Amino acid sequence: MFARRHPFLFFLMIVSTCLTVIFIGFFVLVSFGSKILNTQFAQQYSSSDGNIGIVEINGMILSSKKTIKNIKTFRDDDAIKAIILRIDSPGGGIGPAQEIYREIMKTRKEKKIITSMGSVAASGGYYIASATSGIVANPGTITGSIGVLMEYANIMEIAKKIGISPVVIKSGKYKGMGSPLRELKDPEKKILQDLVDELHLQFVNDVAKARNIDIQTMTTLADGRMYTGEKALNLKLIDRLGNLDDAVQWAGEMADIKGKLNPVYPKEDKITFFKKLANTLLKDINITGTITDNLRYIIN
Repeated sequence: MFARRHPFLFFLMIVSTCLTVIFIGFFVLVSFGSKILNTQFAQQYSSSDGNIGIVEINGMILSSKKTIKNIKTFRDDDAIKAIILRIDSPGGGIGPAQEIYREIMKTRKEKKIITSMGSVAASGGYYIASATSGIVANPGTITGSIGVLMEYANIMEIAKKIGISPVVIKSGKYKGMGSPLRELKDPEKKILQDLVDELHLQFVNDVAKARNIDIQTMTTLADGRMYTGEKALNLKLIDRLGNLDDAVQWAGEMADIKGKLNPVYPKEDKITFFKKLANTLLKDINITGTITDNLRYIIN
């Protein structure tokens, strides 16, 4: 009777009830999933005396926060006997790479830490790898590309065609240099070139120091070219050829681990797990999923 008299209210009640059930089930699943993750992680740590922590660095290096956190966690944990950085990255920002480099240099004084290169570990990826006590790469790994690149797109001609006339009010002579709406002047080019040269020198000095290679030799190698893993071995930019399993075996030898080796990955953050699960559930609802995707791209 109620449904017939008040169909709209009845519909809202049904929708409200369904949403309530969905969200209750969602939070129960998240809680249960987190417990499973914690249990599995604890078992990994307690099941072997040969625990080797593996920190993955994938894609562009735009932030150092997560990597440094994982390195510190493994470094401070007595159950972890050695650390491997699994790098598959074409490079990224100089600042984040330098921050990770510094953390590795501190870590190698306390615990064995080496690198396993994936398909590519170039530029900032090699910068980070150079700080470890040893580097393992595949024969076909693309590495090297030691150098600094600064670029910008000039759209001045396009602006003229569509009638855009930029108005700039600035506080200093060189403020705003590199604007895409005007030509770069010669004094500005020199300033930017000097900046790139200074950053490149920092890169070369750090890599040469970490790899114990003469600075002149490193300067010759650091002209931006890329090397295969096989070529890099001949140039002493890496130490061994092999895959991740080979790196695990080598780390075990360096840490003097007897018995079975047990690779351990960082515990997945509960918030990250929650976000992944939320995205999965929300994408099942077409409208909500579409809105979520659009917002994600705008935020990024």
